[in-house]
Amino acid sequence: MRDLIEVDGTNPTSVLQALRAALDLSGPAVLPVPPVLAVPNVHGGDDGIVAAPRAETPKTVDQRVAVVVETSGSTGRPKRVALSADAVLASTAASNAQLGGPGQWLLALPAHYIAGINVLARSIVSGTEPVMIADGSFKPKSFIAAAARMDSSPRYTSLVPTQLARLLESDAAVDALRAFDRVLLGGQLAAATLVDSARTAGIAVTRTYGSSETCGGCVWDGAAIGDTQLRITDGRVEIAGSVLAEGYLDDPRRSAGAFRMSDGIRWYRSDDLGELRDGILTVSGRADDVIVSGGVKVSLSAVERIVQTLPGQSTAVVVGAPHPEWGETPVVVTSTAVALGTVQEAVAAALGREAAPTRVVHVDIMPTLASGKPDRMAIASLAFH
Repeated sequence: MRDLIEVDGTNPTSVLQALRAALDLSGPAVLPVPPVLAVPNVHGGDDGIVAAPRAETPKTVDQRVAVVVETSGSTGRPKRVALSADAVLASTAASNAQLGGPGQWLLALPAHYIAGINVLARSIVSGTEPVMIADGSFKPKSFIAAAARMDSSPRYTSLVPTQLARLLESDAAVDALRAFDRVLLGGQLAAATLVDSARTAGIAVTRTYGSSETCGGCVWDGAAIGDTQLRITDGRVEIAGSVLAEGYLDDPRRSAGAFRMSDGIRWYRSDDLGELRDGILTVSGRADDVIVSGGVKVSLSAVERIVQTLPGQSTAVVVGAPHPEWGETPVVVTSTAVALGTVQEAVAAALGREAAPTRVVHVDIMPTLASGKPDRMAIASLAFH
């Protein structure tokens, strides 16, 4: 067994130091702890909120485990993914090979998320010092300032679509992004219009796909990297290779359901739906995002992709909400005004009338997780009102 320590995930310098020791086996395994979240206090109280409970952290883990990543729980119950040093280093090696070599990284994502951990791990392996956003919060101004402090090349960073969309609204941020040799874009499905806009602006964007269970992005622009293997089973994306996690911490039942042996190969069965053609993966949505509206199955991901093609809607989110007549229908939540008729016409033309949203909810600020990804649970609650 090996000791496991918690490290403040809001302090990337501390995570970097602990991660270095965890990967070279000179120190204990590390669990970067996310910020304490506030949730509604159903029992009342002066402020109406309480701290979200966290599972107790074990003192030790299996000897192979180097890093434990606690997932955000944006669409379901949080998980603690146990990663070996071999898996993290295999992910780093595969990424460096795709990039054409090591370089200096700008950390724009929280250090308790797998994408942030990857930035730190790549920096460790490359022997370069990562540049971190000074105030710890992502804003175009802080990103520009951090990029100006980079002193080595090539230069890389990793973003989620919401972050890229914000940066594209600033000419100065676009100029800063052009100076990067590669900008990795992952964490969620990115609207094609967003990627096209970035590339048209001269930004070297690569879409990545993966999860904490695969040490982050192991598929770049649809193609597997390193020794990663892909297959589709019953419509679901399954992944094999050196980047796979050991399983879920203290959750053997869940581990057995997600990681399975087949013909001597260990596969991770994701919750994503997709197609594989000529070795190129296209993710179409999640297995758990299908609603039944008026007796017809509707994929919220498919509706969201259509909505995001409309002007100004590249970061719009589509969720399911109860409907008195149809049972459940898609609802668009957006921070940029759009007419319901415009949305309905576009979706109906592409997916049929049954898939057309019944409401558009406008918000001043889209709820997001610390990673910058949409907080779909919070967004869904807005659509219920």
